[in-house]
Amino acid sequence: MQFTVKSGDPEKQRSSCIVVGIHESRRLTEHAKRLDLVSKGYISDVLRKGGIEGKPGQVLMLHRVPNVPSERVLLAGCGRERDLSDAQFVRLSATAAQTLNDMGVVDAVTYLPELHVRGRELPWLIRKTVESTREALYRFDQLKSKKDVARRPLKRLTLSIPNRKVMPDANRAVAEGIAIANGVELAKNLGNLPGNICTPTYLADQAIALGKEFKSIKTHILNESEMKKLGMGSLLSVAKGSRQPPKLIVLEYFQGKKGDAPVALVGKGLTFDAGGISIKPSADMDQMKFDMCGGASVIGTLRAVAELKLPINLVGAVPASENLPDGAANKPGDIVTSMSGQTIEILNTDAEGRLILCDTLTYVERYNPRAVIDIATLTGACVIALGKHASAVFGNHHPLVHELLNAGKHSYDRAWEMPLWDEYQDQLKSNFADMANIGGRDGGAITAACFLSRFAKKFHWAHLDIAGTAWRTGSDKGATGRPVPLLTQYLLDVASSK
Repeated sequence: MQFTVKSGDPEKQRSSCIVVGIHESRRLTEHAKRLDLVSKGYISDVLRKGGIEGKPGQVLMLHRVPNVPSERVLLAGCGRERDLSDAQFVRLSATAAQTLNDMGVVDAVTYLPELHVRGRELPWLIRKTVESTREALYRFDQLKSKKDVARRPLKRLTLSIPNRKVMPDANRAVAEGIAIANGVELAKNLGNLPGNICTPTYLADQAIALGKEFKSIKTHILNESEMKKLGMGSLLSVAKGSRQPPKLIVLEYFQGKKGDAPVALVGKGLTFDAGGISIKPSADMDQMKFDMCGGASVIGTLRAVAELKLPINLVGAVPASENLPDGAANKPGDIVTSMSGQTIEILNTDAEGRLILCDTLTYVERYNPRAVIDIATLTGACVIALGKHASAVFGNHHPLVHELLNAGKHSYDRAWEMPLWDEYQDQLKSNFADMANIGGRDGGAITAACFLSRFAKKFHWAHLDIAGTAWRTGSDKGATGRPVPLLTQYLLDVASSK
């Protein structure tokens, strides 16, 4: 899929299709007006005869519009002009792309990025058009024997800009959109693979392949014996019930100033989570292949950063394991010793994500990071609290939390701050160890974050619980690639601050 930017009048474009917007009550946008003028009122006449009203989601393909050199014109409903929001623009761009692809349009010119969206400027509209188009056209069919391939898929999309003065900013926005879309697609592909293919070893191999593709990334894989030497008793305890050996995947990207403290991203990589001895209900257990989406998002973000060649120092760490029931698996009541030396009473073996993350948080201390962000499909309680639209963010450093929230707003990959008060820590008390791995039903997402906070006292830290946002269910079931856009935007902001 190719994306380019270009300035030019719609009535002079020679392409397979031109995309222009129509607001509600059949109000023509400026570019639609130009086409209507040159066609001597053809578009207005079609709309008066009941073509579309201009409501969000409506589309109408016109063929051979008089005096318009392009073969077709796609009218896309934009809703009420003053109400065009981020969400509506993203859906509008995706609907237009899907329609073009379904109707065999190989190349098109879209004027939608020149629409007015509240609080947004042209570079944002261009970037989201690229991301939304890639999202709309994404298919995961690698494992199907018969693939549903479009006969004439959309291959080239030209995004209109008002003049050549904005060309540098527009080209940069396209590059960012493509890099983020590539990172999202990598994360989705990894997340959508079944557990019998995407094992900890497979995930490690994909990280190694990324290091070969981008020379700026150096990949290190720690095996079980190396983790034992480091004293990662908490992480290794989770893997005891699996025949798949655990891996600690470490990706280093040092393209900033020598000596600058790196940002560290830590992603939960449970390639399948049956719950261990505290086994999950069978309904929807297949979705537990998505329990490695935090790790996938770290790998996807590293890809986006490397493609953009950001001048920063960055470390990605992904503890990868399975959590299965077995005679050797963790049992409720077992006590393990973490790499930090703190002991943990395992009251529920299905609260395993925090057990692999805590040792990895201790591991990244060696990099003296400026900030550490862990990303995990950690708790069902987070889904109850926030649903499927926002990731939860916790942290011990308010400026870092604020930067992540702002990055989420800008990238339209939103997060919401949750409390991390000392009062919640009492729920983790244990009679037999330094702490328990669960804190009861009340505030489950918060007590999980409280647990991790005990291993993050030596650096600025934030925790993203993506249990509600990492994948979709129902007819659209599949990984979303979130929060790659949020994380990449945060790192773009870090790079610009330097």
